[in-house]
Amino acid sequence: MSIFSLVHEDTVKAALKEDLGHGRDVTTEFLIPKDKNITAVMNARESGILAGIELAEIAYNLASKNNLKLTRHIDDGEALKAGDKILTIEGNAQQILTAERVGLNYASHLSAIATKTAEYVKAVEGTKAKIVCTRKTLPGLRTLQKHAVLMGGGANHRFGLDDAILIKDNHIAAAGGVAEVLNRAQTVGHMVKIEIEVDTLDQLDEVITHGGADIVLLDNMPPEDLKTAVGRIEGKMISEASGGINMDTVRGIAESGVDLISIGALTHTVKVLDIGLDFED
Repeated sequence: MSIFSLVHEDTVKAALKEDLGHGRDVTTEFLIPKDKNITAVMNARESGILAGIELAEIAYNLASKNNLKLTRHIDDGEALKAGDKILTIEGNAQQILTAERVGLNYASHLSAIATKTAEYVKAVEGTKAKIVCTRKTLPGLRTLQKHAVLMGGGANHRFGLDDAILIKDNHIAAAGGVAEVLNRAQTVGHMVKIEIEVDTLDQLDEVITHGGADIVLLDNMPPEDLKTAVGRIEGKMISEASGGINMDTVRGIAESGVDLISIGALTHTVKVLDIGLDFED
């Protein structure tokens, strides 16, 4: 069992418990003989990037107490095309059917994130910009969704509020200004990175003059302002663009010279990748 499996087994177990309610799959229990064995195949029904296959395997292993034979054909991070076999499951039909939806839910959702991430990564090819995710994730699924971003070729932003200091506009307003928040941030310790959000070039100038930030988040700035901002930063801080970025705008933003482009839509707005389970004759 991999570290990934050990870390996320409880998450999958909770998903199975949610699906089983009082502990039984009534449909399967009453319709399918207990001793019936089948071979089922998880198939891609459209093109994309796979993520979440190990979670599907955990679901089948938990439902069967490791009694099913699983054969993986494609790994996370690899490209899929319609018709590709992803996973073959052999064994008890009741156990396979009980875990089917949980396994497909994980693979379909996480593959959608990986696929969308890969599209953004391709869109900025040839620039130095990295595509990164945000904390706009589903509760309880953050590490899984961020794993999917990595599988799509993206990078991860902070995982939680305890990772780093990220000073947003409301922090600045509540604390009394840019200088005040940066002064207070310095007291946290040298091991914690400090990022500050700015909305205007004037605010950026204030941050540059004061000093103390490792990363500056350039929020909702048009490409021409981003290019100006990158010039003023002169590599003294990591530059990150964020806010309302989509496939139509991401290339122009990347060409401004920013280091990072953070996109909440990688995790909060995805259409599932069509993956299904079919029985073999």
